[in-house]
Amino acid sequence: MAYRNGTYVAFHAGGTTDPTKSDIKYYNTMKMWDASKHIEFSLCNSHEKTSSVRDSSKKETLKRSLITRLRNSKQFLLILTKTTKNDTDWVPFEIAYAVDTCELPLILAYPDYDSIMAPAELSDYWPPALKTRIENGSARAIHIPFRKAPVLDALSQFDITNKNYPTNGYGYYTREAHQEWGLV
Repeated sequence: MAYRNGTYVAFHAGGTTDPTKSDIKYYNTMKMWDASKHIEFSLCNSHEKTSSVRDSSKKETLKRSLITRLRNSKQFLLILTKTTKNDTDWVPFEIAYAVDTCELPLILAYPDYDSIMAPAELSDYWPPALKTRIENGSARAIHIPFRKAPVLDALSQFDITNKNYPTNGYGYYTREAHQEWGLV
């Protein structure tokens, strides 16, 4: 059995190595939180995507590496933007393996929103692999705005040891939680 202590972070790289033109900028924000001495945050990352991830000559090696990282993870954080559903290679694979094999809870973070209290209304952001698993009930997911407070809170409580919540694919924080964070 693998030692499961990492957070697997997934995002759509958009086929570019320019960090200003892909969702890697949000992942880099998390790395900045981790590096800051003024923020209580520690990212125990299971996965670092670089331009080499898109190198097709290493596809099988990469797949094995992703599987190992997913197996060593305690949670799966997916950064969802309008372009995430366009990813047809790694994001669908990562979602399927995380849910179907590793049974990881999903933390679905949306940079475009300050609050989320009706996750079903965000289904246009979901890649088919995610949408299918949410709708068929196999995914356990919490939907959050990609803001520091909700990300930190979700990472602190939603992992493989917490089987009580989220129970389905439509989990979200209460209005009161959003108010405490100053988001509504």
